[in-house]
Amino acid sequence: MKEKLHTGELYLPDDDEIMEEQMRCLEKLYDFNATRPSELPYRMALLREMFAELGEGCYIEPPFHANWGGRHCHFGKFVYANFNLTCVDDTHIYVGDYTLIGPNVTIATAGHPIEPGLREQAYQYNMPVRIGKNCWIGAGAILLPGVTVGDDTVIGAGSVVTKDIPSGVVAVGNPCRVLREVGDRDREYYFKDRKIPEELKASR
Repeated sequence: MKEKLHTGELYLPDDDEIMEEQMRCLEKLYDFNATRPSELPYRMALLREMFAELGEGCYIEPPFHANWGGRHCHFGKFVYANFNLTCVDDTHIYVGDYTLIGPNVTIATAGHPIEPGLREQAYQYNMPVRIGKNCWIGAGAILLPGVTVGDDTVIGAGSVVTKDIPSGVVAVGNPCRVLREVGDRDREYYFKDRKIPEELKASR
């Protein structure tokens, strides 16, 4: 069963070998969430043990929730995740450099068959989720199994991402759809009529 975690095949998650390894991961997750704000070095050491990959300058606010405690999470450099990030990381989750994740975001890789008989037997399948570089995932967004979000894209707060979203767009809604491309106005204004200071404008 353990071999099927990352193949997309149906499997039973209550397999003894799976549950034993998963429990060890959840113990570390418990320790991470129990850290005090003043224990930042210990907190970061735990994250480096918990995650498959953790880039330079990456930071996750506790509480953090994950089926495997981050075991299958690959976060690039300077990724920031706000409070209550939930990673259903039964298979791999990839997050690119400089991506920002708002509070109460869920990234789910696990699914269950629509067919009731298979669900009754507790069968599950997993599909990886990929988020590109320099994205902003708004508060309360939900990303479903198998989706990819392209580089430089903004996912609006509360959106439910059911299909792939391309690079360089603003996408919102349930289901999440492309609203518009990131454009010239975004390079002039950071919020409504608030102009970006000249010295802060991106060179690219």
